[in-house]
Amino acid sequence: MASTIAQALVWAQAHGLDRLDAQLLLLHALGRPEQERAWLLAHDTDTLPHAIYDALQAATQRRVKGEPLAYITGHKEFYGLDLGVDARVLVPRPDTETLVDWALEVLGAISSPQAHSVIDLGTGSGAIALALKQTRPDLQLTAVDFSTDAIAVAQTNAHRLHLDVQFAQGSWLSRVRGRFSLIVSNPPYIAEGDTHLSALTHEPLAALASGADGLDDIRTIITQAPTHLLPGGWLLLEHGYDQAPAVRALLTHAGFADVQSRCDLAGIERCSGACLPPTLAGVKV
Repeated sequence: MASTIAQALVWAQAHGLDRLDAQLLLLHALGRPEQERAWLLAHDTDTLPHAIYDALQAATQRRVKGEPLAYITGHKEFYGLDLGVDARVLVPRPDTETLVDWALEVLGAISSPQAHSVIDLGTGSGAIALALKQTRPDLQLTAVDFSTDAIAVAQTNAHRLHLDVQFAQGSWLSRVRGRFSLIVSNPPYIAEGDTHLSALTHEPLAALASGADGLDDIRTIITQAPTHLLPGGWLLLEHGYDQAPAVRALLTHAGFADVQSRCDLAGIERCSGACLPPTLAGVKV
């Protein structure tokens, strides 16, 4: 039996989707942009081809099983960029735009001619690096990830968006040479025993969990950073909603200066960072 757009949306909602997800998945099946939700309302009596209805049914089954919408549609908007994503990388979250805003603020305040050198650790889809490069084309950006699969996704995004970012495989800063005016990272920060991990069955676990308290990777980055920062350079880190005090303490203990945190749009301390004093530059801690 043929189905109209309105009937297909009702079916999808009856099978567990909220209205927005139903609309976005139907637009994806139709090959139309996400911004055309109004088009669905204007054409709600249009009959759907069987192939489109079948595609919506298949996508609905994936979504109700907990698969992220972005994995089904294959893309996610971040900082105005349309990024390709799949199960090889985490889906970029709006909260991470706080980190990009802070990074741009820091870079704008650095007057050194070397201020154009930036490295993004654990780049995933390339979201942070590409957002920075799009906004500041003058930046010399390097993006690192341990996962070669993630690097492949990020490289594809960079090529499609015509953004010149250098990519490298490695564990944080262990294979990196040179110094940077800014190190930025959204590393794994969920504790291995966190009960929420069991629900994240579609995302790459290695990009989520980091030791008993979720801070193992952040500790590693903070330890490695001084030998890779220029004097006066900054280290900015995204972390969990309740980890800001612990991250600030780690930065202070490592000898960083001007230790502080920034809140996301919900008022949660989402990022912490600090400046490398000249006396610490080049010192292994």
